[in-house]
Amino acid sequence: MKDTKKKIVIVIAILVVIGIVGYLLLNNQQVQENAQSQDQQDKGKTTKDPEGVDEKEGKETSTNPVRKRTILDKNEVALSSPNSIYVSGKYAYVASNGGVEMDEYDTLINSIVSLAEIDATLKAIELKKNIALANKETLVSTGEIVMKKARENGIEIMPIDSEHSALFQCLNSEPQKKIHRLIITCSGGALQNKTKEELKKVTVQDALGHKTWSMGQKITIDSATLMNKGFEVIEAMWLYDIPIEKIKVVVHPQSIIHSMIEYTDGSIIAQMSNPNMKLPIQYALSYPDRWDCPLERFDFSKDLTFDEPDLEKFPCLQYAFDAARKMGTLPAAMNAANDYMLKQFLSENCRFLDIQKVIKKVMDDHQNNQHPKLQDIKKTIEESKIKAQKFLAS
Repeated sequence: MKDTKKKIVIVIAILVVIGIVGYLLLNNQQVQENAQSQDQQDKGKTTKDPEGVDEKEGKETSTNPVRKRTILDKNEVALSSPNSIYVSGKYAYVASNGGVEMDEYDTLINSIVSLAEIDATLKAIELKKNIALANKETLVSTGEIVMKKARENGIEIMPIDSEHSALFQCLNSEPQKKIHRLIITCSGGALQNKTKEELKKVTVQDALGHKTWSMGQKITIDSATLMNKGFEVIEAMWLYDIPIEKIKVVVHPQSIIHSMIEYTDGSIIAQMSNPNMKLPIQYALSYPDRWDCPLERFDFSKDLTFDEPDLEKFPCLQYAFDAARKMGTLPAAMNAANDYMLKQFLSENCRFLDIQKVIKKVMDDHQNNQHPKLQDIKKTIEESKIKAQKFLAS
């Protein structure tokens, strides 16, 4: 009898557990269906998030100028193409250029390393979306056009690059007339200590051996030639409206100080952290807030060293300064030639020193258009790649 009662109790307990689990599953499904239904109903409406921001319009509803937070969670990301990330209040959409037409985002994260994202950036500005910019080619080739459109549309361009994020943080709302110069640091790349003779025999693997940053192939080779730093000089000129004569590059192999600003009173303000791209990416999305970030803290027992870049061994940095002074379509020609030559080097179709030689020939051969429109720049890009191919073959 006792055994029978015991069995009955166990069966009842099992049935209760099954019932609870079933209820929870049905309830969860209903919650999801309701949420999806509510999302569809809310399209075209304006709702307020907890931080006082209109989800639809992106307008602040409180005196606290806080941008919508971005939560990048793998369960909240719709993956369709690796080109660009389009950010909404809670969601990140990875989409093709067509995705820029969407309305459900407030910030375009432009980080593809090619010339392809210029149109996407300009379209996002036209749609009055803020830009978090890691793509160098956008400002190098079309800086004047992009910044003019951003000003006209009241759009904020936040830098993701560690150097430009550092400059942004060091500016601290100081008036431009108080800036003596911007000082952009440079690791020196993987080949910094090679002699000119040794550079003739550099392999792809040699050039990819960066000591302080883990990056993609293109940007790592650009770091080895110092063209990457040249791109950053041109970007800084456009982002902060600073004459090229007020921008200096110093070699800092440890990559701890990411950039500095020297003011007219002699003060130099620097932004420091261990080399990790998570920080500038997060700050571009959290600004003006600072979110907690579990990065390794800096060890002050480390030595920090600085040196002048060797422009004889690595003339690409000088090419960028020259292009910035002449402006027009010359930066786009330089950029396109570099883009072509990097692909050739990575495919082992040319030597390392061929990169700088061909870029110089393309720049010398270029007929500079001082007041280009977007179609002029696109034409320059295509022509410069053809010229680079011709000069490499000759």
